[in-house]
Amino acid sequence: MLELRPGCECCDCDLPPDSDAARICSFECTFCATCAESKLGGVCPNCGGELLPRPRRPAAAVARHPPATQRTFVPGGCGGAA
Repeated sequence: MLELRPGCECCDCDLPPDSDAARICSFECTFCATCAESKLGGVCPNCGGELLPRPRRPAAAVARHPPATQRTFVPGGCGGAA
């Protein structure tokens, strides 16, 4: 089951479980669509994997399987991406 991490690793904006702006790689590194597309070119700066839209968890399932609460934020921004 996906962790559904709560924020962008690059800019730290909120990404709730129903967000259509969340992008993830196969390791679940999580970024917002803006950072993923404009700063990272669709490539994860951590593993080099493809960043794709994160599936949304239905509200009823969120109650049974809550999203992660621990944020991952890289203060330098986007794993050193330009």
